[in-house]
Amino acid sequence: MTDWQGKNVTVAGLGVSGIPAARVLHGLGAKVTVVNDGDDERARAQAAELESLGVTVRLGDGDTLPEGTELIVTAPGWKPDKPLFLAAGRAGVPVWGDVELAWRLRGHDGRKAAPWLAVTGTNGKTTTVQMLASILRAAGLRTAAVGNIGVSLLDAVLGEEEYDVLAVELSSYQLHWAPSLRAHSAAVLNLAPDHLDWHGSMEAYAADKGRVYEGNRVACVYNTADKATEDLVREADVEEGCRAVGFTLGAPGPSQLGVVDGILVDRAFVENRYKNAQELAEVSDVDPPAPHNIANALAAAALARAYGVPAKAVRDGLRSFTPDAHRIAHVADVDGVAYVDDSKATNTHAAQASLAAYESIVWIAGGLAKGATFDELAAESAKRLRGVVLIGADRALIREALARHAPEVPVVDLDRTDTGAMLQAVQEARRLARPGDTVLLAPACASMDMFANYNKRGDAFARAVRELGA
Repeated sequence: MTDWQGKNVTVAGLGVSGIPAARVLHGLGAKVTVVNDGDDERARAQAAELESLGVTVRLGDGDTLPEGTELIVTAPGWKPDKPLFLAAGRAGVPVWGDVELAWRLRGHDGRKAAPWLAVTGTNGKTTTVQMLASILRAAGLRTAAVGNIGVSLLDAVLGEEEYDVLAVELSSYQLHWAPSLRAHSAAVLNLAPDHLDWHGSMEAYAADKGRVYEGNRVACVYNTADKATEDLVREADVEEGCRAVGFTLGAPGPSQLGVVDGILVDRAFVENRYKNAQELAEVSDVDPPAPHNIANALAAAALARAYGVPAKAVRDGLRSFTPDAHRIAHVADVDGVAYVDDSKATNTHAAQASLAAYESIVWIAGGLAKGATFDELAAESAKRLRGVVLIGADRALIREALARHAPEVPVVDLDRTDTGAMLQAVQEARRLARPGDTVLLAPACASMDMFANYNKRGDAFARAVRELGA
């Protein structure tokens, strides 16, 4: 669909993706109707802004397919079984996400289309994409970290600034609605059960993640410690000559990146990879040097090397990278105890990676479980736990798993879900901790039972820690 003039396009959902999509499509000459489930004050204000441009907005009914619709562009979070999409399927109307729209509009204004280096996975996507962008910038390339990270792909593709290459974070939702996306190279960092209420099954979730490999030109990057990611590479239909490249925390084999004696090493993008290796950086160049973050750095390095970036730029990019707040962020040391904020660990897979980075831990956990189970996490982490402080609506699920797999570990169960619970949680953790321990906020749960988002939860933790040292 290259001639947009007069095309009847329905945009599903107001918000961070729907409003830019509506604006862009209207600017291209399409007849745009926006449908939205909500009809609150914020939605009405957004609708008024779009209507002033000539866009039709229908609030309070996101299920009915507008008459004459030729294409739907949906917000990524709208579930595939929504009546709107079922009706579209019956009528033969295609459904795209904002990522698909951005992909199709590359080069629309005559500029050279920048290739995409894409990253997905259950955890680590944002950090890896930011590391990748830092490495690309260190190589002198014009780039940006975009996509699910919060920077609109439509803005990157159609904005005034031109890029040589884009570092693109993609969620499973976005990939589901992006059937024609074909990246230069892509990585799936890991796979663990998440968003199963949206996808319907683990198999469907994995299949949507695996879409990121479809049509790759140079490299499909996978995690050697997570066989499911390699299986997705095997199942992908890629361009002739595209290679499978693994990353490992151990010594790398041919066509892999890994770690040898504290050095990040490349045996994939070198001449004679069966005999030669290229030093890229030191483990100490990765901030913080926790195992899962080193894995993120290796994945970012693999994608950068697939694009032809020299080894020095990998080192320089990793050294200049600063992680976002609430990602295994050291808050303070109080009485010989380290306090670490990993509020971004909103599922069990992320929490397990965070817990594996420390030897003796007082763990603060709990929130909304999103259907998760905690037996594996409790069993894997038991030997590291000095104690546990539980908060949030679904804390009983974690308490029961600890009783089964770590019955000797003392557990404090805070029967409150107000935001003041965090101060009490930190005080209880201080009581349990000993010099040399780490008090770790890695909730393994979403935050919305007590906080607006994981950022607010992490901020509350940091404030409580600062009160301890006051």
